[in-house]
Formats: sequence, C-alpha cells, structure tokens
Amino acid sequence: MIRVEDSFIILETKDLSYIIDILPSGKLEHVYLGPKTKSKLSDLKIKLDTMVGSQVLYSDLEPISLDLLPLEYSSIGKGDYRSMPLEVKMPNGSFVADFCYLKHEIKDGSLDYKLPHAKNATNTIIVTLVDKVNNVYLDLIYSSFYETNVFTRKVVLTNKNENSLSIRKIMSMMLDIYDKDYDIITFDGGWIKETNKHKRPVSYGLFSISSQTGASSNRHNAGFILSKKNTTEDYGTAIGFNLVYSGNHYSSIELANHGSIRVMSGINPHCFEWDLAENENFMTPEVVISYSNQGLNKLSHNMHNFINNHIIPENFKESLRPIVINNWESHMFDYNMRKLLKLAKRSAKLGIEMFVLDDGWFGNRDNDDRGLGDYFVNKKKLPKGLSKLSKRINKYNMDFGLWFEPEMINVDSNLYRSNSNYVVQVPGLEPSKGRNQLVLDLCNKEVVSYIKNELFKVIDSANIKYIKWDMNRSISDMYSESISNQGMFFHKYILGLYDILESITKKYPNILLETCSSGGNRFDLGMLTFGPQIWASDNTDPISRLKIQRGLSYLYPLSTISAHVSQSPHSQTLRHTPLETRFNVASFGVLGYELDFKELKPYELKMIKEQIRFYKEHRRLFQFGTFYRFDLDDIETYQVSNSNTHILGRFQVLSSPSPNIEKVSFKGIKEDKMYDVLSRRSKLNIDRFGHLIKHAIKIPFKHDGFVMRNVARYYVLENAKEKYTLDSNALLNGFYINQQFMGTYYNEKTRLLGDYGSELYIAKEIRNGKN
Repeated sequence: MIRVEDSFIILETKDLSYIIDILPSGKLEHVYLGPKTKSKLSDLKIKLDTMVGSQVLYSDLEPISLDLLPLEYSSIGKGDYRSMPLEVKMPNGSFVADFCYLKHEIKDGSLDYKLPHAKNATNTIIVTLVDKVNNVYLDLIYSSFYETNVFTRKVVLTNKNENSLSIRKIMSMMLDIYDKDYDIITFDGGWIKETNKHKRPVSYGLFSISSQTGASSNRHNAGFILSKKNTTEDYGTAIGFNLVYSGNHYSSIELANHGSIRVMSGINPHCFEWDLAENENFMTPEVVISYSNQGLNKLSHNMHNFINNHIIPENFKESLRPIVINNWESHMFDYNMRKLLKLAKRSAKLGIEMFVLDDGWFGNRDNDDRGLGDYFVNKKKLPKGLSKLSKRINKYNMDFGLWFEPEMINVDSNLYRSNSNYVVQVPGLEPSKGRNQLVLDLCNKEVVSYIKNELFKVIDSANIKYIKWDMNRSISDMYSESISNQGMFFHKYILGLYDILESITKKYPNILLETCSSGGNRFDLGMLTFGPQIWASDNTDPISRLKIQRGLSYLYPLSTISAHVSQSPHSQTLRHTPLETRFNVASFGVLGYELDFKELKPYELKMIKEQIRFYKEHRRLFQFGTFYRFDLDDIETYQVSNSNTHILGRFQVLSSPSPNIEKVSFKGIKEDKMYDVLSRRSKLNIDRFGHLIKHAIKIPFKHDGFVMRNVARYYVLENAKEKYTLDSNALLNGFYINQQFMGTYYNEKTRLLGDYGSELYIAKEIRNGKN
C-alpha cells in the first residue's frame, strides 16, 4: 500500500515499510527501509545539526549539504560529490541538473510500461521532479507488491525543452543508507561456471558489477545482496536487488564520507548515449528491492514468490513444467528421422513428457559454421518436415519442442548471401566471429520483421509446444546503419529482442519458452517476463551445478532453473558422478534429461524410470515449494517444503575415511506435529567398490575384468532404506541417521555415498494416523 502523510511518502507491504520525506527544497530524502514501524516518522530522519568542513550548501534559503543527505535520487552540480545516477547534457549545454519535487500521483496496480516489468502491483506512485531552468521532468516510479514484500523502482526522463538533451548515464534506482557494517554478495563466473556466490565487505570507495557483452552476461548476474555482518541463511539482515533487463547492466555500491552507502542499478553507461528531442522520453528498466531481517532464506522467499506471481507470464503461473529429453548430447548434428524416433520411443517408455529437437534441423546445418539464419527444414535429415516428426512424437504421448538461435547468422547461409547488410558490423571493418557466427542487427526493424516471419512460419508448420531460445556469442563490432547515434546501439538491440519475444508470446501464449544464452548468459528477470524458465548452464556436472544452482537460488525460484541429467563422465569437467546424484541435483529445479539412453546399462534405465516417477509425484513441491539453503558444511544441503511435506537433499562432494556419526535436521517444520521420515531408496554401482568386491564374495576374478563388467550392467548395491517416526522438535533440532560406509563393513543398513554421493529424505506430516 502507498499513502502520503504530511511530507512523507509511505510505501508498505505485508511486513515492510519504505519511507521518503519531501524536503522544503523539493529534494527527496530517503528515511527508512525495513520492518513495518510505528515510530514517529520525523524521529527516523537523519540529524544534521552541525556544519561540516568543506561542505557546499544547496541554497541560501535551505542551507543543507546534499553530500550528507540520504537521497532518493541525485544529480550533478549542486554539492553532492558521491557517484551519480544521472549524467545528462542538458538543453542549455550544462551537465548541472537540479530536479525538485513538483507533484505525485498514486494509482492502483502497475503502470502500462513499454519495457518488461512486474505485473499486478498493489499500487504505484509517480513522483514527478522538474528542472525548471531546462524544463526537463524526471518521474520516479515506485510500486508496492504487498503479499511478496517487494518494492520496485524505475525512472522516466522527459524533455519539454525545444532543444534536445543527451543522456550519458541514467540509473533506474539510487538508494542511500547510513550504515557501513555490510557485506556485498554477488553471483559471478563465466561460461560453465555461472552464478557462483562471492562475498566481500563494503569498504571505502566504489565497487561495481556490470556487463559489457550485450547480454546480462554470465560474468556478473544483475542481482546482488547487501547483508549485515554475520548474516546467515536464517538470521540477520539482508537487502536484495535485481534488474528487469537483459542487456548491459551496471550496479554500484559506494561507501562514502561519514559512512553513507550509495546503491545504484540500471543500464550500463558503457558506450551509452541517448538523445531526447522535445516531448520525447526515456524509460529505464525496473529494479526489484526486498528486505529481510530473518536471514538470506527469507529474502529468497520474498524474491521467489515475487517472480512466480509477478514476473513470469501469467499463463505459466503455478503451471507444472514438463520433463524434457533434449537430443543434443545424443546426436549433436548427426541425426535423421530414424535416430530421433528411437530416442523418442525410449524416452516415452521412461515417462518423459517433451521431446526437444536441438541444433541442426534447418538449412545446411551439419556443423556450427553454416546455416544460421536459414530456418527452412533440412530435408536430408527430415524429408517429411517438422510436421511429420511432431506427429510421430505425439503418438508416443509426448509433446514436441524445438531449438532456435534467431539472433545469429553464419556467413555460409542463404540469408547472408542475400542480405549481408543484416549483420552487426562497422562499415569497412571485418567483423569478429564467435562460434563461427555473426550477430543479426536487431536495431534494424527490417531484420526484426524477418526473424518474426521466419519463426512464425516454422511454429505454424508443426505442433510445437516448447521453444528453446539460444544465443551463443557476445556482441562485438556494435554498429547499426539504422540508427544515427551509435551510443543507442546496445539498448536498441535489446528493444528489438523484446519486440520479437513479445510478438511470439502474444501470438503463441501457450508455448513454453525456455531462454538460453550459451548456458546462463542471460539469466535475468527481463527474459523471465517472456518465458518461465532459463537454461542455467551448459555445465551439467552435478557437483559444479551445486554452486551454480545455489547461487541462482538466492534471487530466482526453482521453477525458473532448468536442470538436466546428462552422461558421465561430464564433457565439461571429465568427472565421473553417480546417476542418482545427477538426478538429485537436477530435481531441485525443472528436471530434464540430455543423454543417449542406448548407452546406459539396464539397471540405469530402471533407475531413470524410477527417478521420473518420483519427480512427478513431488513435482509441484520441487518447482514451487518453499526452498531453504543450509549454511555450508561438509555436506551441501537443500530443502523444499509445502504445508505437510518436506524433501531434504544432502550432497557429499568428497568422502572422509571412517566418517563421523551424522545428524539431519529440517527447517520450516510445524510445531507439535508428528512426521514419518523416509530416505529415498537409491542404488550404487558395484564397480565403485573396486577390488573390495572379490574379497567380499571370495571368488577370484579381476574386479575390472569381463565377469565384473557384465555383472555391473545388471546388479547394483542398495543404499540403506531408513524410516523414522519423529516429532517436530526432533526434525528441527536434528536426529541421527544410519552410518556411512566406514571402509570395512557393509550391510543393508549402511549408507553408501562416497565421493559425489547424495541422498534425499522425505518428511511427511502424520494426519489422523496417515501421512
């Protein structure tokens, strides 16, 4: 809810307050962000009663130092010397801007906004500031999302001057906090090592995260967290920020003089310049803000609920995501109708629901240096087209999905030969390639129209229920002949992308769009407004995925994280991992498979069938349950919960010789309830025991010889099956579980984990004698 009392603007959610004061000067002072307060609002304000050396006073009428005030938005040239959210060459040729309060308007719901944004706000306030000298207006737009404890902010700059102005930097949000006792948590990495969590203390100076690749990037996710010192997953204070944008982003945290922290987020000013003529405006992307005084898990719950209810497309809100098989690791470019249908038939028998045809189905696409841009079906591979293939897939009671990379082009393509001007390139300069491909110019409306028409033709040609949208290189040689100011290129490109995605989702609202960019290179809220899930990483090694998916979980719900079970050893790490661990990690997300079933042992196929059955039984819990992280220990631990069922995942990276006796605890358990706790029955390949096998069964044969290899195709060791009946106190405080393998003894009660082992425990509330 939003209301105005005297000079105070008060935004509220179910648990939080955000308070702003309109000063006599017209400047907006940030007063408070935190749990709902009943304090006298004027008593929450900063006390500036003493002059400070070297300060510059705003005016004779209001002798305040803007450099000391916690502000909502600042500008250059009136005595604030911290980093600035706004750098504009004004119509009078100066960079000095003096925006002061003019009016405000409160509206129900969200504004109709041209950029991707959160829907169905409780209400919104537009606070209009004006620079009277230049006749330029700045709207600060705040929305409250009551049930999810989230606020959003964005900015619109409007030029009412007959002369043009030039924007060089415009942040969506600025927030000043007086408290230096914070850490910065960011989620960083690169290809196949995305969103790893990093924490560092806030210290004097300016710290920034950004992208300059043309995408939101795998180097630094746009979301970040400020957390008070010693904050854990369940205790302490944390403020989370994220940006609803898919292009170059920039966020900074500055610890300035006298202990103020200035936080900003928005479009990266790198190579950015935007001209506004009279009566034109510029809209910034939306920033998402939430606060928790109950640790990082609570902050994540706010963000997860917000995304599931206000960001992802309405059609997919609470919609269960299908289990897919993607054919890439099975075939790469080498396939035909017969191979595809064999894989589909095997997949259907295992319970998989969606067959996704990946790269290579179009043009002369037999490798990655040709064919991109030509979206006509390769008749050598699919002589009867996508329509026939999709119908055959449907006969196996599976839906059909298709991979596209619409933003890219190969030089060896019909499109390039006929329209080389569609390529992003600087005149007279040979463009640089990535993955043997160039980028199509989405600033050019003709290119955007071409992509739309080609995609529509393909989608209309077959019964397609799912699209995987890929983008496998960063942008270089940024230049478009369709724009006069090349400082507009990066943002114009993203506007062109959004135009295409909006057209697809409006024309085909029931197609599930999974976005991807060489893995998690575009894992951002902007893309999630068009499709409800994103491919988290090209790295499907579950041990690597623990860090990747944990990092994503701080700001994104499991329903958005696409996670597949793939072949082992993994092509990204060369690591051997158990099939059960690959499933257990992938189950904490949107489950899929990406392997060749004909290469699996018979017992592995049985395991996959059981995995799929189990996931379907608990799919809503895995995708939409309340997710908890545990503070890091020797064993990584996750949990998903609903009102009466809780699933705990435990992941052991490296085993210890003769390990300690272990206890397990759950979170979010109701008080004074009884629970049945079961371990999910899992299996371990007997070949993991090596030479111990021949000593155990007293038969002389080579542990890696012919007999053992054939026995290992069919026979596995059962992990201990544990069952407990416990009250809520035991679950919350911890209970003992069976011993792990201690290096010398095994029976049916032994827990078998080893390196990269894992296990799931399911706790169900007992109601009227039943769970």
